[in-house]
Amino acid sequence: MNNPSTTHTDGLPATDTGLPLGLQRVEPKHGPVREGKVECNACPVLCQISEGRVGACDRYANQDGVLVRLDPVVMLSRQTKDPTTQALMPRTEADTLPQTLSVGDDTEHGVFVTGIGASTTYPDYKPAPFIVASKSRGVDMVTVVTEGIFSYCSLKVKIDTDRYLGDERAAVLFQGEEVGHVTTAEYGSQMLSLGGVHHLTGGSKAQGRMALQIMHSLGNHQAVEVQIENGAKLVLQAGQAPVVDGVTEQRMRVGCGSAAVGMFARQCLGVCDEVVVVDDHITGVLTEHQAGRCLHMKPSGIKIKGRKSTPGRYFQVAQPGTGWGGTDITDPLSILEDWHAEEAWPGLRLLMTSTTGEHSAWFVLDEHLKPQPADMPSEVHQVVQRIGENCEPSLVSVLFLGGAGGSLRSGVTDNPIQLTRAVKQALVNVSCGGAPAYVWPGGGITLMVDVMRMPANSFGTVPTPAIVAPIEFTMRLSDYQALGGHMGFVRTLDDSMRNGAWHNDGAPTHMRWESPPSDVTPWPLDAPPMLG
Repeated sequence: MNNPSTTHTDGLPATDTGLPLGLQRVEPKHGPVREGKVECNACPVLCQISEGRVGACDRYANQDGVLVRLDPVVMLSRQTKDPTTQALMPRTEADTLPQTLSVGDDTEHGVFVTGIGASTTYPDYKPAPFIVASKSRGVDMVTVVTEGIFSYCSLKVKIDTDRYLGDERAAVLFQGEEVGHVTTAEYGSQMLSLGGVHHLTGGSKAQGRMALQIMHSLGNHQAVEVQIENGAKLVLQAGQAPVVDGVTEQRMRVGCGSAAVGMFARQCLGVCDEVVVVDDHITGVLTEHQAGRCLHMKPSGIKIKGRKSTPGRYFQVAQPGTGWGGTDITDPLSILEDWHAEEAWPGLRLLMTSTTGEHSAWFVLDEHLKPQPADMPSEVHQVVQRIGENCEPSLVSVLFLGGAGGSLRSGVTDNPIQLTRAVKQALVNVSCGGAPAYVWPGGGITLMVDVMRMPANSFGTVPTPAIVAPIEFTMRLSDYQALGGHMGFVRTLDDSMRNGAWHNDGAPTHMRWESPPSDVTPWPLDAPPMLG
């Protein structure tokens, strides 16, 4: 019969009966462990793994009858620039750490154990695999480190574009399966919600697998292609420009049409008699706009199609699309009606531009008050260039949003509500792979993190289906003791780096050194809690 200590991820101290902490042996629901296999209990699937094979998640394997973890534990170092992989072997008398990795005050030697590759607390009763004591600025600290199995999680994707992608609430399809929906537009960006428990577990197996796959790929900085129902085909990758119907976006608009008119009104004064900034949401008209009035610009007599909101601001000048300013037009004159003859005049100079300056045209009214195309003067071209200069590069941003549930909290303390309260009292800093996490207000620990601030390949999966994501809780050692933490499992940074997770049963653990992925990412031990 297999030895339970070599087939499970708990590794808790054995009693005389060979069972951890006096628990009774319970066979998995799908039957006893078969001969020649080891059982992994790192998630509810309970894989039985043959020798030389890996489990369904590709994270654990059977090596000579012992369950081993394949992924390295990621350690962040302030000093490391060249990530390497090295083994953490059980301590011997001759073992010494390089001076740069000594346990001293973290202010001097910056080392942080992340949850990436750390293993999980499942099946929930276990302390977290790493509970690491260290110092920061002379203060005794502790960081509780684990991988979380998230069923209640999603991705919020921000796409910088003026192009029409699809109606709000339209389904997002990945490999033919519905994996999310279009949500609100936010001032130059279109938002998507992908994944979520209903897509992961509430539909067919195929839908759950595709929802899991797209979340895993986007979270790990990989490109995916999606189709919006009755809308655009997109290629999305965190930190890269979105591709909309085969065209790579270049610029995020500087503002809506009204904002652009106001911001650049002074540059237009004297070189244009009228300016129209075409926008799907709010098209701006300079001489009617408050900015034009304050600059004492003469009314031009222009008439714009659409619904007038306030002076110089028009809604619904055209249908949404991939043309000028996120509308469906290719000819900007199509949004104009005949001019007011009592106000317009021959020779009137008209600039029409989009909110990014990518589309622009120059017209002069003829004797019949009809706008005629003309060569754009250099000083007007400079205005269009200034609009473009103020547009940031168009990017895809991916944020992981998840609810930290029972296993995460019980891995910190045997009274999980104490952790929740400590987080809300700003006594605990929550990070994911060392990246700062925003904690939403209200009940529970609902966190959100920018995946581009996390090391590459931070996310894994289990076929329940669920996302595996790193999470770390950092606090003063005294606060950890006060909230009823697992003080008997607190280990020094030295011991953690030498021996890996406390429940690795003496099997070699590997670590990978990384630098923080962004210069603007605060060091986890220094960062204040990001609370709602």
